[in-house]
Amino acid sequence: MAKQGSMTMEATGQPSIKPTFSEALRMWFKIGCLSFGGPAGQIALMHRTVVDEKKWLDEPRFLHALNFCMLLPGPEAQQLATYIGWLMHGVRGGLVAGILFVLPGALVMLGLSLLYVYGRGIGIVDGALYGIKAAVLVIVVEALLRIGKRALKSAWLAAVAAAAFIGIFFLALPFPLIVGGAAMIGFVATRQVETKAADNDNAAPRRQGRWRQAAWAVAIGLSLWWLPVLFAALALGPQHVLVTVGLFFSKLAVVTFGGAYAVLAYMAQQAVEAHGWLSAPEMVDALGLAETTPGPLILVTQFVGFLASFRDAAPFTPLIAGILGAALTLWVTFVPSIMWILAGAPFIEELRANKRLAGALSAITAAVVGVILNLSVWFALHVLFGDVTEMHTGIVRWYAFDPAALDQRIALLAVTAAILTFRFHRSLIEVIGVMALLGMIARMT
Repeated sequence: MAKQGSMTMEATGQPSIKPTFSEALRMWFKIGCLSFGGPAGQIALMHRTVVDEKKWLDEPRFLHALNFCMLLPGPEAQQLATYIGWLMHGVRGGLVAGILFVLPGALVMLGLSLLYVYGRGIGIVDGALYGIKAAVLVIVVEALLRIGKRALKSAWLAAVAAAAFIGIFFLALPFPLIVGGAAMIGFVATRQVETKAADNDNAAPRRQGRWRQAAWAVAIGLSLWWLPVLFAALALGPQHVLVTVGLFFSKLAVVTFGGAYAVLAYMAQQAVEAHGWLSAPEMVDALGLAETTPGPLILVTQFVGFLASFRDAAPFTPLIAGILGAALTLWVTFVPSIMWILAGAPFIEELRANKRLAGALSAITAAVVGVILNLSVWFALHVLFGDVTEMHTGIVRWYAFDPAALDQRIALLAVTAAILTFRFHRSLIEVIGVMALLGMIARMT
């Protein structure tokens, strides 16, 4: 039996228990297996476990860590786990926490990906996926309302959200450009209402050796991040699908501010329309499957990487290629995510005190609302009407569809999912389960 952790003292003066490494390992594995419900549910689970039950951190320190993670690209819940692990046991603790938070869900997602490609054509599988599509529409709308309520606290933030929607939906502006523009607007707007003296008054003490630790983390992280992509390019050629997958999801890793729903619109349109890796309905299926697994919702990228490689397998078999694509996608998604934490942790106090960075984050979050609105409309058109054609009039992009082609059965299923979600407040897993069952019944009638 592992010995119990020792008692330490937080900076706030409140006692906390420092766990042994084996205790932490078991706890992170348990959280990785139980972390359903998206980032809000995952953060709540960590708070209940780490703060309330085990008392490894006090409330201010936990929120301190969460604020830092919100400033970074990538899945904030996984980064919060990495940061807490780093606080407990240094680099090895951060690595174990970050990996175990993702690994159980990644294995489940791989199993679902295999079921998806080998189970298509089986009535019960197709019926379940049909019902899950309806649930996904409601899940995305619910995320839009939830994030919008939290993010749009002023008229200028609402204007940023509207501009982001117009930019991505009608003008087809790149998602990274929208994120960068929103960050600059937020930074400048905050600077105009804040004096330099106020910044100095709020600045936190600087930690010794922070630049050296950050340099090592970035050097090692960048090397690990790009090594498999470089190897694939040398072994298979720069045009191979694995190289394309590695480069595409590496780019996503640096612009995933605002969570998976924000980047999903950009990823969906690129994966479907630019690369042709999968169809729009299959992209909806991807989100539905990711919602049913533990771990970060950004695991939806794993499904896309699997399907892209499975369908362009040479010189491998489809199965081997799909597994390699899924593994590479996971690698280039989560290695940078962990690197940001290990490099930035020494600067956490300074970053948290910087009001301008907080202003940039607020503007990014507002822009995310507009991007998720774009995702909601894009999904709704493809799920409800099936055949949707992208059209262009000058610089304006729009989508043509036949209103008479409305799939009335899936529309009815979507209404049912909305009633379960907004009227009866059922959990995400319950809604997906019920809709999968109803989808199977609908396909049999």
